Amino acid sequence: MAKCLILFLLFILSENCFASPAISGGVWFNYSYIEDNERDKNTLGDITDEALILYIDGEAKKGKGNWSYSAEFRVGKGSFTDPDNNASGDNYTLHKAWVGFDFSEDFKFIIGKSQVPFAWKTANFWPGDIFQAAYGDQMDVGLKLMAKTQLFDYQLAYFHADDWGETSTDSTDDNKHWGSSTTYRKVKTFVADIKIPIYENQVLGFSGQSGKLQDLIFSDNELTGDHQAWSVYYHGKFERFHVKAEYIDGERDLPEAYILQENISKTIENTRYGFEFNYQMNEWSFIFDATWAKPDTVNNAADTITAYAPGISYDYGPGWIYLEYLAQDGWIDRDMMIHEGDFNAWYLTIDFYF
Repeated sequence: MAKCLILFLLFILSENCFASPAISGGVWFNYSYIEDNERDKNTLGDITDEALILYIDGEAKKGKGNWSYSAEFRVGKGSFTDPDNNASGDNYTLHKAWVGFDFSEDFKFIIGKSQVPFAWKTANFWPGDIFQAAYGDQMDVGLKLMAKTQLFDYQLAYFHADDWGETSTDSTDDNKHWGSSTTYRKVKTFVADIKIPIYENQVLGFSGQSGKLQDLIFSDNELTGDHQAWSVYYHGKFERFHVKAEYIDGERDLPEAYILQENISKTIENTRYGFEFNYQMNEWSFIFDATWAKPDTVNNAADTITAYAPGISYDYGPGWIYLEYLAQDGWIDRDMMIHEGDFNAWYLTIDFYF
């Protein structure tokens, strides 16, 4: 870890690095206070989840090629990575890294780790994907085509795995919902997304994905599980107002070895609903996220669970200050199984970029 940090600092301080306008960075850290937590009641919470981020972006000059690239490296406890199940084994990760080729103004082909084109992503900072879990802000490794037509925009993708390496299940940022490095992981996933303009600044979208689950318990790593999901969603912009809504139906058949080891149901099914309201006023943004998850799995006695995340952000110049609250009465585990349980927390986050 120490060697990696030294090399990282030498890189960002090098003359070649600063000579390039495509190099930038950022820092964020977070104060959290968890209600009904005895430790936080005594300490009044913690200032933690720090992260240093390096961004590298570039593209060919006009007439000199059709390539482009983008990468983001994060280090620190606030990197939104899962050290026990990522490719590094520590609190640093290559969040994204891709090379793109523009066949025309309307067709772009991407190779590497990029965002999974499925429904929409939440606009809040620290509460994150809440009950979009497994279908939120995910970065997977593979191929992606992005295209525009006169009638609609679409993306087609094949993701070979959800992260670098042979066992990582780190989707960064939406983690801990696709098995683990010792049980199973998501592989060979096909994804399609289409956005259809229905009125000015209003879009109706459809997403679908289907793939395999790879057994990581036995050494032969057979593909004995599978997963599939689909979504219909809406996004509207009305001057200062942004509104989003979505319906997600997800299902997975767990790998055979994992079923025997854990003595759990083979098929996990549930339904999600999401809503987001965003109002912008000069440097201020007011965001309200709400998600619901309904269990459809046989023998799962949990009720429909709900999560709310209201928040305010302020653009102070080099970055943003966020005050957010999260209230939820359940959670979704690594197998996509829904559980009941209350959690309420406050988050105060600040970031800056250079």
